[in-house]
Amino acid sequence: MKKKENENNLEEEKIQSENQENLTDNEGTETQETPTDELAEMKEKYLRLYSDFENFRKRTAKEKVELIQTASAGLIVDLLPVIDDYERALANAPEGEISEGIQLIFAKINSVLQSKGLKELPAKGETFDAEIHDCITQFAAPTEADKGKVIEVIEKGYTLHEKVIRFAKVVVGN
Repeated sequence: MKKKENENNLEEEKIQSENQENLTDNEGTETQETPTDELAEMKEKYLRLYSDFENFRKRTAKEKVELIQTASAGLIVDLLPVIDDYERALANAPEGEISEGIQLIFAKINSVLQSKGLKELPAKGETFDAEIHDCITQFAAPTEADKGKVIEVIEKGYTLHEKVIRFAKVVVGN
């Protein structure tokens, strides 16, 4: 019997000390939270948690879409020098040396790459833009209007889904 009374007394003391802690704030003044205050606090916590989760969900969905779009970027970047070589060969080959079949194959490769989001950056005649152009050298501009503009393109630049994957190497007039 005494054992039960001691246990009950201990429980009561615990409850009283917990209540006392709840009633006093940092300054030691006694305050009492009302159920509406607790409810408002819980609602605020819930709304913050919910908004954090929504932001996480949106961010991961966006990252997933970007990953899918740029998954083939490595392969496309590796193919760009091959395309450059073909374009140089086509430009320097005598008439009729490169067959029409080879040209059709190249056109098909270009259309597949464009369908995957590859676009050529505009360069020749454009105003130099350091965000998409890489200036190799500068030459005297033939006219006053050509100052600060791209005179010649050494290597084409490309974007993949609006992201630059290779800067255009250019000569700028000064």
